[in-house]
Amino acid sequence: MNTLRVGWIFFKVGVLNELQYRVNFVVQLFQSAIALVVGLLVLALVYSHTDELNGWSRSELLCVLGIQILMGGAIKTYIQPNMMRLIEDVRDGKLDYALTKPEDSQVLVSVREVRIWQVVDLVSGSVVLAVGLADVSAGVGALDALAFGVALLLGAAMIYCFWLVIATGSFWIVNMWHAVELFDGIFQTGRWPVGIYPGWLRYSVTFLVPIAFAVTVPAQAVTSRLEWQTLVLAAVFGVVLLVFARWFFRFGLRRYSGASA
Repeated sequence: MNTLRVGWIFFKVGVLNELQYRVNFVVQLFQSAIALVVGLLVLALVYSHTDELNGWSRSELLCVLGIQILMGGAIKTYIQPNMMRLIEDVRDGKLDYALTKPEDSQVLVSVREVRIWQVVDLVSGSVVLAVGLADVSAGVGALDALAFGVALLLGAAMIYCFWLVIATGSFWIVNMWHAVELFDGIFQTGRWPVGIYPGWLRYSVTFLVPIAFAVTVPAQAVTSRLEWQTLVLAAVFGVVLLVFARWFFRFGLRRYSGASA
């Protein structure tokens, strides 16, 4: 409960800080609109030549796109800003401010920043998902909805773990700023079901960068494609990642020498 309280306090402070720069909302709205239009145009172009892609209909691919946009909004609202601040603090020797607090250091570095205007992507992604679901022939049952929620949470947790591992790498490699551009480029693969990619890329965006678990698996849930074995695999892999990321972060802290060193 203390962790939730700390997270809520930082969230309120972050929102108040963001509200000081309301022009950022207009900028974000413009950027999100461009990304959404481009995604829809590419989807329309593909389906102007075929009725399905690897067994996925146009409406089902619209669901995939919506989830990818929604997950991207969640990442840029909370996960990515905190991890980039961690990288910056390690580089500048300012991580002492978090390490000297009585709260768990991993919790603190994970909740200090929030980019509230990125919720535009959360809203637009939800709308695209709803439009896609409206045209999906198979209805979404209660179990499908539950599996979708679980898969979405597991996917977000895996992305958080991935980012924490990358950010922890800054204890050894000072210049980690290229990680944002690299991740954003790879994350675009999530706009399509992982099954359309060749084997090496499919495994890469599943187990190295868990985009498949974050986007394709939830999409399979809402389109009644998800098998329970896949959800179990996601749960097990998610737990393994959480444990590893926690251990790796604490291991990285031993390498840190900040302003007080």
